[in-house]
Amino acid sequence: MRLLLYTGKGGVGKTTTAAATAAHAARRGLRALVVSADAAHSLGDVLDEPLGPTPRSVAAGLDACEVDARHEIERHWGRVREYVVSLLRHQGIDEVVAEELALLPGADELATLVCVEEHAASGRYDLIVVDCAPTGSTLRLVSLPEVAHGGMRWLLRLQRAASHIAEPIARGLVGAPIPKAEVFAEAERLFFKTLRALRERLLSEQTSVRIVVTPESMVIDEARRALTDLALFELRTDAVVMNRVLPEAALAESFFRDWGPAQDARREEVATAFAPLPILESPLAEDEIRGAAALADHGAALFGTRDPAARLGEGAGLRFGREGEGGWLRVPMIGRSAADLDVARIDDELVIGIGGRRRRIALPSAFAALEVARVAMEDACLVVSFAPDAGASG
Repeated sequence: MRLLLYTGKGGVGKTTTAAATAAHAARRGLRALVVSADAAHSLGDVLDEPLGPTPRSVAAGLDACEVDARHEIERHWGRVREYVVSLLRHQGIDEVVAEELALLPGADELATLVCVEEHAASGRYDLIVVDCAPTGSTLRLVSLPEVAHGGMRWLLRLQRAASHIAEPIARGLVGAPIPKAEVFAEAERLFFKTLRALRERLLSEQTSVRIVVTPESMVIDEARRALTDLALFELRTDAVVMNRVLPEAALAESFFRDWGPAQDARREEVATAFAPLPILESPLAEDEIRGAAALADHGAALFGTRDPAARLGEGAGLRFGREGEGGWLRVPMIGRSAADLDVARIDDELVIGIGGRRRRIALPSAFAALEVARVAMEDACLVVSFAPDAGASG
């Protein structure tokens, strides 16, 4: 089962691209499902079909749904949420406010991904395409099971066992609500079964992320930061889609003539920033692309001879790590020597000069106080070592 996740800045055409991928794959004979994971759903508008949380057929071989995150939260960890609400109400917080506060940051996105995992495990589909929320922070949640493992698991089991004995006594002595064993059991299931299965799915070779951009500097900058986040959490990126490219016919018009050089510069920037990933281009459409048939046609034009469900490429394999108070970055650079490269830290980016071209890599926030200490080539990789800024400590 193949899983594709489309991410990118809001308004770049992620929903249309995700739906076009699924529609094109379905036309080619795959059983496909396209899922909206964006709280502001627009998938139904693009498909021109009413959608809900249950997948429904919108074309031959193509199902679609818009996840109801709150329903999923209630279904998967309703007891935990009810306990948090009761605890907040005990502190004097209004019930409506308490219900809102009980939705922890990222809960909506997490519930959506858990729903996607259920569809993937069902065996009903060959391909699932997810239209992610505009921010790539949804995908950072894959690290949660690893963080929670070990001590947290032992603590939850101990507390659940103790609650059977202590709860009747505690309820008579403490005014605040006491969690029941069922609350601990649900939390344990969430952390150590559901989330681990989700993480394994997202990190498997059957899952790829595709980044959608438009030929605009701000959009490209955010996409580069998203690529860094994806590399940090070991998610595989296999392609970049550049939407709304002005065709040559439009550039021939006097009004658009001056846009050509700027668009070419953005193309070069994307090719350099995301090398060696393939860049798929989609021209600016004359009208809205709506309906499964029009989307399938759009997907066919976008992918050409490529299989939309195949792994289209392999990313640069950026790897970040910490070492003591410093850190390091490894970037594959086959066929290059250290003499070929010019490396510098500029603000929150690492700029690598290669044969007259510059590649900019957004650095993680944990590297904010670090400076480049050493640059070397090791095993066909550029290794950049970082150390604390001596000036900042003084």
